[in-house]
Amino acid sequence: MTAPQTPTPAANVASNPTRKRLLITLASVVVVAGLGWTAYEWLVASHYESTDNAYVQGNVIQITPQIGGTVMAILADETDYVKAGQPLVKLDPADAKIALEQASANLAQAVRQVRTLYANNGSLGAQITLRESDVSKAQTEIARATDDLNRRQSLVGNGAVSREELNHAQTQLANGKSALAAALAGVSAAKEQLVSNQAMTDGTSIDQHPSVMAAAAKVREAWLTTQRAALPAPVDGFVARRSVQLGQRVAAGTPLMSIIPLNQLWVDANFKEVQLRNIRIGQPVSLTADLYGKKVEYKGTISGLGMGTGAAFALLPAQNATGNWIKVVQRVPVRVALDAAQLAQNPLRVGLSMEATVDVSNQDGKTLADAPRAAALVQTTVYDALDNGAVEAVRKIVAANSGRR
Repeated sequence: MTAPQTPTPAANVASNPTRKRLLITLASVVVVAGLGWTAYEWLVASHYESTDNAYVQGNVIQITPQIGGTVMAILADETDYVKAGQPLVKLDPADAKIALEQASANLAQAVRQVRTLYANNGSLGAQITLRESDVSKAQTEIARATDDLNRRQSLVGNGAVSREELNHAQTQLANGKSALAAALAGVSAAKEQLVSNQAMTDGTSIDQHPSVMAAAAKVREAWLTTQRAALPAPVDGFVARRSVQLGQRVAAGTPLMSIIPLNQLWVDANFKEVQLRNIRIGQPVSLTADLYGKKVEYKGTISGLGMGTGAAFALLPAQNATGNWIKVVQRVPVRVALDAAQLAQNPLRVGLSMEATVDVSNQDGKTLADAPRAAALVQTTVYDALDNGAVEAVRKIVAANSGRR
């Protein structure tokens, strides 16, 4: 008796047309899907690089005192919005005011001393005139004494003039010559004194005199110290990380709080090194934040590529030349500039996570900047007024003590 034969798979397919059609359809779907995916990768996906390793960054401006002192008032707290120039912390200004008063007194004294130097020029000039008149007087006396001596010498032979009288005439002439020498020495001394005094005053005015300028610099320094007792906000922004407390004795440079300007934010997107080959400065970037989700899409622009990986700048950099080694794909931070109008409409916070997608279709840009920055990145004019006030204070003191009306 012959054993029954088991049908082969090919026979089952051949005997089941429906199953055959299903397999062909499935194979077709797989092939079409593969072709579609390949086309998508070639035509679309290859033009974009994306990462979810991206975070909002910003300027965290530390508020630190330029002088030491005791905290008398705290005028801003966490989350407060402050304007540029608005006082944040006030220190006790008592010591600074005393130093300003001393510097002001020294400046007034210096101005009056310099005024004396200028006044001495006139008096020393008059002294020269007086000494020159003494010279003329001594010369006149010598001429008179010489005439007297000559007359007496001519009369000595006939006994009309005694020897004692002749000696007296000779003494008068010698005294006259001594007086002339003393007068000439007095003229020389007076001229030297005038030259010495003029060396202290020539080519300058009272307010430009070195002694006055040195004292004025001390006044400006003391003035700035009094103004620095109040710590202003350098920019518009929000207060964060306040650590200062009332009555605290702080030293110069101690961090008291931070100001974060939320209109100056950017994104650091950390791309894998294999993704950087097509990224260029100026390429457009689409970003979404977990804070708002997909409903808010930020438009950004690549503004720069980092100069090293995170491992290179780590506090404890990797030592790949020691021990066992496992290759780890590195990431490089790419800076993305954000649209200020979008930031104002949908504010972000420093440290928020983002998803970034870069359109790398345009490869005309550069990977590194090739020119220095044309203008300051950020700047403030808050501290300019402090020095202007110091200059005005010096001007008033000089005017009050220099005899000006």
